[in-house]
Amino acid sequence: IINFYKKDIIRCSCKILSKGKRMDSLEKNSILVVDDQAGIRILLEELFTDEGYEVKLAGNGNEALAKISEDNPDLILMDMKMPELNGLETLTELNKIGKANIVIMMTAYGELELISKAKELGSYDCIHKPFNITELCEIVATYFRTKKNCLS
Repeated sequence: IINFYKKDIIRCSCKILSKGKRMDSLEKNSILVVDDQAGIRILLEELFTDEGYEVKLAGNGNEALAKISEDNPDLILMDMKMPELNGLETLTELNKIGKANIVIMMTAYGELELISKAKELGSYDCIHKPFNITELCEIVATYFRTKKNCLS
């Protein structure tokens, strides 16, 4: 799986979405990547760090909830299927504190019921694994553009 993603990274950079400009340090947004697969966490950390985002990592839902209370990330990329506290259970907890809308769920499962439940709980979007890096970059860039426009 990682080789597929690495090839995609070589062909695509999120920079094309910002017309070749990296974010200023003043605009640095933070992303929390939550996935039980270390390779996915590292891949997304490298990709989004290179694009100027501050990236934190968590391996499961419990770890994510602890990091969210400490770091208050701007966006969360979270896997649905994880041990201990899965993505939907974590999303349910985030919904209780008004943070479900900053979550992009990632799933290797094309189960419409899970995706529907995530949307019902307020997630910003869902993306299927193996995901297309270009598509993920576009979703993240759109999220931050929308957030910036809402704050302006």
